[in-house]
Amino acid sequence: MVREQCDIIFISMEESVLIPKIDLGSSPQPQPELEVKPRVSKKTLQVIAVVLGILLLGIIIPAFFVYQSGQNLLVSSQKLATLADTGNLSAVKNEIPNVKKDLSRVRTSYFIFSWTRIIPFLGGYTKDLGHIIKAGDAGLDAFDIVVTTALPYADVLGYTSEVDGAKTTQERIDFIVKAIPDIIPKLDEISSKLKIVKTEIDEIDPERYPDKFKGKEIKKIIIKAQFFIDQGTDFVTEGKPLLEIAPYILGIDGPRKYLVLFQNDKELRPTGGFLTAYSVTKVENAKFEPVSSNDIYNLDAKYKPNIPAPDPIIAYIKGPYVLSKNWRLRDMNWSPDFEESMKLFSQEAKSVGIEEFDGIIGVDTQLLVNLLNAIGPIGVPGFGNFSTLVEPKCNCPQVIYELESFADTEGPIVWDPVSGKIVFTPPNYDNRKKIIGPLMNSVLANALGQPKEKLPALFGAAYKSVTEKHVLFYLFDEKVQKAVSDFGIAGKIEEYQGDYLHINDSNLGGRKSNLYVKHEVGQEIEIEKGGGIVKTITLTYNNPEKHDGWLNSVLPSWVRVYVPKGSELIEATGLEDKAQSYEDLGKTVFAGLYKLRPEGVVKVTFKYRLPMKFSKSYNILIQKQPGTDGPLYTINLGKFEEEFFLTTDKEIKIKI
Repeated sequence: MVREQCDIIFISMEESVLIPKIDLGSSPQPQPELEVKPRVSKKTLQVIAVVLGILLLGIIIPAFFVYQSGQNLLVSSQKLATLADTGNLSAVKNEIPNVKKDLSRVRTSYFIFSWTRIIPFLGGYTKDLGHIIKAGDAGLDAFDIVVTTALPYADVLGYTSEVDGAKTTQERIDFIVKAIPDIIPKLDEISSKLKIVKTEIDEIDPERYPDKFKGKEIKKIIIKAQFFIDQGTDFVTEGKPLLEIAPYILGIDGPRKYLVLFQNDKELRPTGGFLTAYSVTKVENAKFEPVSSNDIYNLDAKYKPNIPAPDPIIAYIKGPYVLSKNWRLRDMNWSPDFEESMKLFSQEAKSVGIEEFDGIIGVDTQLLVNLLNAIGPIGVPGFGNFSTLVEPKCNCPQVIYELESFADTEGPIVWDPVSGKIVFTPPNYDNRKKIIGPLMNSVLANALGQPKEKLPALFGAAYKSVTEKHVLFYLFDEKVQKAVSDFGIAGKIEEYQGDYLHINDSNLGGRKSNLYVKHEVGQEIEIEKGGGIVKTITLTYNNPEKHDGWLNSVLPSWVRVYVPKGSELIEATGLEDKAQSYEDLGKTVFAGLYKLRPEGVVKVTFKYRLPMKFSKSYNILIQKQPGTDGPLYTINLGKFEEEFFLTTDKEIKIKI
């Protein structure tokens, strides 16, 4: 076949229109010239090599010096941190100049290297190093001011120093309180330096860095550093007003009288626990003097209920609410906002003689545990010894077991049929909570009598209790209340521009089951194509202990989830009835009842759409319920995942 085709082609060549004829007599046609590219000269290559060499040397050599000076800075910084841990403030003060010198050498090396900021990709890291150096300068200055300010009070604070201080804890406190006017101006200096640190560190983009490098966390460390620096700056800035009103709270400028409400967090209620007892405490010149204490039921016995109670209280607590649906004093801490609850309580308590106070302080049992952890076991005359050692009978701290045993003793009441007088009552019938006053008084007396070595632990216990919302303040002076509120120790539901979450549980008849309940909160966040944000909150409650009919029982708990106003509930599961949705305290609330049994697990989910759209970053404020002890939270958004125990309010910022 091939041959036949060839034949056809040749036979038809003369007449073919497909093959042009060749005119042998004509001059040859000009051929197109080929483009010849000029060769790169050897000299040009040499110039390029020199330029590249200079660039490499301009990067490598300065980078080497930055690395070397950085290593020296790391060594001196670690030495400073070690000295700070020992509490030797004099040695810390002497070491700070050495760290500053090493930082100065890093700055000098960086100056030679800083031109690389113009280089794509590498420039971002160079700029970050510049931000770190500036932040380090300001941070060291702030630390120097802190140490210099604290040095005269080192012995008073329980740290080592050449200064000879007061002998008793009370005298040390007096000394510190009198020094407050001298300390306040220093806070402005510290605050200004910390703001520089915050500004510089916030300029670093964590997304530029890998999750891990050589097995070490990188991105998370940067994010946590930014968070703690932000928190530290806010702490100092907001701490100044609190320090300014400290003389008022401590009765320096005049005696104060406070109503102390004891909240049993083992029977969890919105502001931290069931209002189980109250005490009157006087404070003058930083000296606390408990005057009296009593059972809340004795106070309620004198009160005439006149305000309709919330529906969940009526429906699930029952008891007295079967006869009358009006509110009792002991249940009036229903609002999650401590200030709002105490406004109502103080207003109604006036009718039974509870008035002429400067404010209300709410405390729960964790304060007692924290203080006893610091000072050790104590004895209370007439009531025995108390400690935080685990009591096998309840698998809980011994002091908690004794408090619950004392309060929950039950038995018959016998009247003489002739005289009508009571002839027999169960123990503690007249005042089931009379142990609380003497116990707190003994704890206070022991704390104030501790040697100076125990003082840092005591300050730590007090600080932990206040910041973790085991102590709350509602003070009647507006300026003073604003200061404690801004510092975050007033139990207030905050306004926030961004996503918001506050989960609030109320034990409505489950005995003291919250002693055992473990709580986890999972957040799954989905960004829709149009920028809409859909969240699914999963609440997991676990009670690992057996039913005992005394402390641990079936727990009917009313849960409220506070989210941004305007959020739309899509779905709720795990509740006994259909979820409710309404507005309160400037938030949208999803609410309902679940029941948790001993040795049981309950999962409750809320899926909802946020009222705002996603734009570049996602910010959320999570507020902790007072009285809870660090529930486990997780948050997932795309590749971002974080897990933490919520011990205080927490703000999270995610850049995407």
